[in-house]
Amino acid sequence: MDLVDALLAQHACEHVILHFVRRLDLGEPADVADLFTEDGIWEWPPPGDGRRIEGREALRAYFGSRPDDGLSCHLMSDVLVTITGPDTASATSSFATYRVDGYEGGAPVPAGPPLQVGRYEDTFRRFDGKWWIASRTLHPPVGGDSGGDTPNVSRSRSAPPR
Repeated sequence: MDLVDALLAQHACEHVILHFVRRLDLGEPADVADLFTEDGIWEWPPPGDGRRIEGREALRAYFGSRPDDGLSCHLMSDVLVTITGPDTASATSSFATYRVDGYEGGAPVPAGPPLQVGRYEDTFRRFDGKWWIASRTLHPPVGGDSGGDTPNVSRSRSAPPR
């Protein structure tokens, strides 16, 4: 792969990473499934809660089950894509998730500190000229298992110990 093709591939993978969180935050969450390969995987291995969702339709159902009144904002940084072959790539990126669950008096409940801070590790495959997420693994190095984007999970927010 020459330099121009490698740069275009890196940019395409970065674009997929950003579209993932944009669709969660501003679109239809179920649409993130369209960014994955047919056999794509999203997982949160231990020390997370061990979730593993496999296959585009299972991903569509999973992300589509998010509550309608949950609003999120994912901030992404440190996106680093590595081209590993002519049709494969890997990436790491850091994220912080802010979330508001519900409304009070017609307005969204104010957001608190980030609900979750962590990193994604992705693998990509290219076919038909397009880059797709083959796998996305979530690693929450800060704060442990917080419920993250789990649909219908109650979360309590308490102050850290002093």
